[in-house]
Order: sequence, then C-alpha cells, then structure tokens
Amino acid sequence: MRRSGVRRRLRASIFLGVGLALTGIALLAYGTNVFKQLELNTVDTRFSVRGSQGTPKDLAVVQIDATTFSDFNNQGRQNIRYPFPRSLFAGVIDRLCKDGAKVIAYDIQFTEQTTIAEDNRLIDSVSKCGKVVLATTEVDAKGHSDVFGGDDVVRQVHARVGNGNFPQDSGGIIRRVAYKVDKLKSFSLVTAERETGKTITPDGFGHRKFNWIDFVGPPGTIRHVSFSRVLAGKFRPGTFQDKIVIVGPSAPSLQDVHSTSVGDGMSGAEVQANAVETALHGFPLRSVPGWLNILLIVVLGLLTPLVGARYSLRWMLGAGLAATAGFLVTTQLLFNHGWVVSFVYPFGALVLSTVGSIGAYYLFAAFERERVRDVFSRFVPEAVVNDVLARTDSDLRLGGVTMESTVMFTDLRGFTSFSESQPPSEVIRAINVYLSEMTEAIHEQGGTLVSYEGDGIMAVFGAPIEQADHADRAVESSRKMLCERLPRFNEWLQGQGHEHSFRMGIGLNTGPVVSGNVGSEQRMEYTALGDTTNTAARLQGMTKGTRHQLFLSDTTREALQSEVADLLYVDEFEVRGREAKVKIWSIVAATDEPPQVAAAASLSSRRT
Repeated sequence: MRRSGVRRRLRASIFLGVGLALTGIALLAYGTNVFKQLELNTVDTRFSVRGSQGTPKDLAVVQIDATTFSDFNNQGRQNIRYPFPRSLFAGVIDRLCKDGAKVIAYDIQFTEQTTIAEDNRLIDSVSKCGKVVLATTEVDAKGHSDVFGGDDVVRQVHARVGNGNFPQDSGGIIRRVAYKVDKLKSFSLVTAERETGKTITPDGFGHRKFNWIDFVGPPGTIRHVSFSRVLAGKFRPGTFQDKIVIVGPSAPSLQDVHSTSVGDGMSGAEVQANAVETALHGFPLRSVPGWLNILLIVVLGLLTPLVGARYSLRWMLGAGLAATAGFLVTTQLLFNHGWVVSFVYPFGALVLSTVGSIGAYYLFAAFERERVRDVFSRFVPEAVVNDVLARTDSDLRLGGVTMESTVMFTDLRGFTSFSESQPPSEVIRAINVYLSEMTEAIHEQGGTLVSYEGDGIMAVFGAPIEQADHADRAVESSRKMLCERLPRFNEWLQGQGHEHSFRMGIGLNTGPVVSGNVGSEQRMEYTALGDTTNTAARLQGMTKGTRHQLFLSDTTREALQSEVADLLYVDEFEVRGREAKVKIWSIVAATDEPPQVAAAASLSSRRT
C-alpha cells in the first residue's frame, strides 16, 4: 500500500497546490480591487434580477420636463428660459405646501442673485412654508454655501441646505450616496432628517464614506408630476399630502439626467428621491464585512481542489457546478435581504480553481496513464493497451474480473539440454530471439502476454479486454507459432552454427478466468487465474511424447466462431484435477504425421 499512499499524497499535494495558488491570485485581485468596475456591474445586475419594489407612497417628484416647456409655450411664456424666474419656483412651493407636502426639497441651486423682487419672492415662500430643503454644489472650505447669500439667511427662513452631488463611478454611473461632500451633508440625507426630525449620524450611516442607494426600481418608478402642472394647480388635491416632494429638472436639455444601477435616463430629482427613501429606511443595502468576502474567496477557491484531490472528475465538476449555482442564488438572496456580497472575486476563485483542478486532474491522469501503459505494454500489443486505458480507470483496478477467455501455455522442448551445452551468453541470446518471435505471434492476434516461465509462455486471449473470437485468435496464434515462428527460429539457430532443431508444446483451454493484477505495490503483474488456466497448463504438458505439438480442449473447439479446416480430433483423456474426461483436439498443421497413421492410439494408454 506504500506506493498507493504515495500516489494519493502526490495527487492531494498537486490539487492543494493548485487551489492555494489560484485562491492566492483571487485574494490579491480582491485586495487591489482590479476588477472594481466589473464588481459594480454585478450590483446593477442584482438590481435587475430583484426588479421593482413598487412606487413609494411617501415620495413624489415634481420635474421640469418637456411637458413643462410645452405648457409654457402654450401659455404664451415663450420668453421664459431656464433657470426660471424665482417667482415660479416660489409658486410651486406655495402649491405644494398648501396641498400638505411634509418636506419640499429643491434639487436646484439658488446661489446667484437675480432681481430683488424675484429673490425675495422665493425667500418669502420658503419662510412661510417652513419645511424646505435646498441644494447646492458650491461649498467653501468649511462646508458653507452661498444659497440665498449665505447660511444666516437660510437659517432665518427655517430652511436647510445639502450638497446635491453624488459620487460617480466609472462611466458616470450613480450607485451610492455620500455622507458628506466637501464637508456639507448630502442633500438627500438632509431631506430625510427634515422629514423625521432626527439627525443621521456617522454611526447611523455605518461609519462609511458612501452607502449604496437602494433604488426602488427603474426610472419612472417614483410618481412624478410636471412642474408646469403643479404651478398651474392642475393636479388632484391631496396628491402631495404627507409626501416628501423632490423638485428638479428632468429634461435632457437641462443635463440633469443620469445613468444609475437600475438604468439610464433617471432625472437628478428621482435619484435624490431614491437616496432619500434609502436614508428613511436606515440604508438597508450594505456591503458585507471584508473578512466575509475573503472567507468566501478561500472556501470557493479551495472547494473543487479538495474534492478533486480525493474523488473523480465527475464529483469535482459536480461540486463546482453545485457551488456555482448555490453561490449565484445565495448572492441574489442576500442582496434581496439587504446585503451586497462581493461576486467577482469569490466566483473568479471558484472558476479559476475549477479550471485549474481540471487541468491538474488530466495532468495527473496523464502520468497515471503512462504508468498503466508501462505496466500493460509488457503484456499486450499497443492496440490492446489503448483499449485497456479507454475502458479502465488510471488506478489499475482490474482485479477480480471474471471473463470468458482462452488460456495458452507453451513450452520449448529440449531447451534445457541445449542450455547446458552452450555458454550463458548464447543461451540468453537464443531464448530472447525465441521469446521475441512467440510474443509477436501472440500480440498479432491481440493476445495478452501474462508471463515468461523460463522458455515457457503463458498468454490469455479475451482478457483483460473482452474478445468474442478469443478462441479463434488463440488457435491462429498457435498455428503461427508452430508453422512460421518456430521454423524461423530454428533456421536462425542453424545459421548461428547450432545443429539443434526444437519442437514446441502448446495447450489451449477455454472457460471462465479471474482476470486482474496480483502482487504488491512494489511489484504488480497481470494474470488469469482459475481451473481453466490449470487445465491449459496440463494440456501443454500432455503434448510431450506425442506427434502433436498442440492440444486444445473441447471447450476451445466449441468456442470457435470460424471453421478450422484442419481441425483434428485426438481422443478423450483424463486430466489431472478434472473428474470428467476431456476431449482433446489438435490441428493437422501441428501434427507430425497424417491422421491416417493413427499414432494417436499410442497415446490412449497415457494418463495424466
């Protein structure tokens, strides 16, 4: 078991090494955030999968849209250009306040002076309403604004100011809201504070610089009314009752239309409305702690390598697919419940380690296949080796397979006396030539060479690869040995100056054999065991002293699929180890004298 244990440890080391290396790459990528944009895109996809959350009941948008400009033209106000006279903005405040709006948040900057009358008209409306939030993007070094000329005026009219800017990701996409921008709290957070009367502290913001905007849906999800319609009072009474109303531009010509996590073309006012809704609900969409992302990267990065180190490719791929499906579903479910889990890096670790593990599997399998090839190429021809590798695993687990096969035993008659009269080098040279000739005859017919026993050979046909015509192959191989290979060997021997001419004995028997590997991890050999094998060996021994160089059992004759023209019935004999007599056959080509000589009768008295 020592070598098997070494292979298992080697395999485990290879897979673990691949897993650690690729997981390390994923962790490095996560630490440097090299796929930041791709990660952000997956958040957009999660919004898309989650779908719209419905129209909020506590929010509304009054937008300066194409309808507004069309209405103004129809009303004879063609000379009005944006930014509108502040009296128009004041008129909208008056309408909204009268309809019961809880907070009016103007996503329009009033930092430049116009006429005194216009400015005072707007300031007066803001003061009378008493629940207005104003936006700015111009802030000094201390976070103060110039809205209405300065913070003192803003406080006097009971208004508040927030920074209307959003952090934008690559491509100008808005996904998050900041706690403060240029030391001034974000407009949406100030609006939420005005509605609740509670201050959003850094602790309430999660001690983060940014938080995700939990968009309720794609552009247009939040109810909106045209600015001109509100100004003219053309809306159903109570439309804005107890609502936070965000007023701002939405016409593309005013350049306040943005790309967001939920799609393109969302007006700045609707973005602000989504941020306000997010703040009112306590910023429900938050990124998980970094340690959890790291843990996911490690777990997913090592999953398939650990499975592959112990189990088959099928199990490894199954684990990889199951982990992929589970991670996709879990990531979306967590998002739906308010948690943003890193997707790209854990998923990348899983994919990388799975691909790497597949490569390691096939690399290790290639080494094992070569080991199998080295073992079996000693027994069988190349074609059979390939067949073995195609039908079995790479762990050489071929033991205990019962197969219907034909077993062959051969013996070179008189070689012992020859070896005693020759130098050892000549003996080895001669036996190598002889065994090479006979091995080729076996391999030509797809037989499996089991072992050399001195000058004897054991072979099997029909194992380890099933062959329906194994008996035919064994008989044909015997014919080639006796009629072609042996004469060629004798000619070679005589050409070397030797006067010897050898005969052979071959025994064939067909039946069930136990085919497989035997031995230890240090030395493993393929063999075929059973009564069929024992009988074949005894048939070979029974050819001694007869005119037949080949004996084949009746079971071999019955297993023949093709007619053998010169098949010769010898007799029925008792075989040691067998209770019943065995009918024995041969072929004319392997018989010294014609059948009519009836020399087989001289064998009838022999008992083995």
